[in-house]
Amino acid sequence: MEQNYSVMNFGTFGQDLAAKGRVMAGQELGLTGCEVSFNYLEPNKFPPFVHTHKLNEEVYIVVSGEGMFKVDDEEFPIREGSFVRVAPAGERAIKAGDEGMTYICIQAQKGSLTQATSDDGVMVESKASWM
Repeated sequence: MEQNYSVMNFGTFGQDLAAKGRVMAGQELGLTGCEVSFNYLEPNKFPPFVHTHKLNEEVYIVVSGEGMFKVDDEEFPIREGSFVRVAPAGERAIKAGDEGMTYICIQAQKGSLTQATSDDGVMVESKASWM
């Protein structure tokens, strides 16, 4: 019987992630509908490229720190709590500010979401131990 969940722990968003720089979760978790990466950029650092995607849109979620984001010809500040969605064709780049930045990036094929959680969730009778 196939297990209905997978778990990974790479450590903390602080020192452990800083030592690795980037942790890809998709393969280890067995994801089939999206890719998730946990990322840390040192102060004032940035990946040395601008990129697009063929099929996937991305959502960047800033967990800590602040910096700048570029999409096409626009550059704008981002900080803890910022969410940025970029369409596949959007030319994107990210740069950390003076404190460094930790962010999560989620990729999924544009147009693949066919329902929202409120339409997909099904209540069941079982209870967790804390209920």
